[in-house]
Amino acid sequence: MQFLLFLPLYLRRAWVSAALLRATALELAVLAGHLVLYPSGMAPERRDPVADDSPQLPTAGRAHPPVVLLHGFIDNRSVFVLLRRALSRNGWRHLESLNYSPLTCDIRTAAELLGRHIEEICARTGHAEVDIVGHSLGGLIARYYVQRLGGEARVRTLVTLGTPHAGTRSAHLISAHPIVRQMCPGSDVVEELRRPAPGCRTRFISFWSDLDTLMVPMETARIDHPDLIVQNVRVSGIGHLALPVHPAIATGIRQALTEQEERADGREAFSVA
Repeated sequence: MQFLLFLPLYLRRAWVSAALLRATALELAVLAGHLVLYPSGMAPERRDPVADDSPQLPTAGRAHPPVVLLHGFIDNRSVFVLLRRALSRNGWRHLESLNYSPLTCDIRTAAELLGRHIEEICARTGHAEVDIVGHSLGGLIARYYVQRLGGEARVRTLVTLGTPHAGTRSAHLISAHPIVRQMCPGSDVVEELRRPAPGCRTRFISFWSDLDTLMVPMETARIDHPDLIVQNVRVSGIGHLALPVHPAIATGIRQALTEQEERADGREAFSVA
């Protein structure tokens, strides 16, 4: 009879172990595939020179804003191949995958460069605003741009995937790199992002996973700020590397980017199982 008292706990632990094994297997598969694609993403994205040189008219109200995809630490734009394809198939025309150098040593500098890219994108496409999807460090760079460099005027929605908003203790393991030190809890950048941001108009959507082993604790990938418009979305069974490529996350991102239109039509808000 005493065995029955421990059965629920046993089942919970067994479920977590099985889910962790599945997530780990998926992480390894994603890593293998990404290593194959990585060289193709090292060069900057090529754009159609005719489209860039042709005059652009404002497109607000008749097309999705451009989506800027920003990768994580020691990565490149190839991590977004599947997400880019999913968005393109669902009506997004302006998709911009940006690379920043692995030698970048400061989140502030990377955020300033992001701002210059976004100004160029807006000028070229005729849109006044963009949406951003940032994975891991990419989300932190984009958030710094929005909160600290006036990016709220240009960024309609910022979606972050496994981003250490409050700093992650795992960063201590490779803190020799300056930009990694800025992802540690209590860093100057993390503390700057805690400062007041009254009137910030950008919407923040943070996807965080209960099996993201790089986020320590895992709740650090949530955004907790009283001045920001935030929706934290918990996902299950997905590791850190799989967040930008998982089809359920891609669906959630598409729904997040069109949330305002869906509410206007009376449809339900998005969710990720």
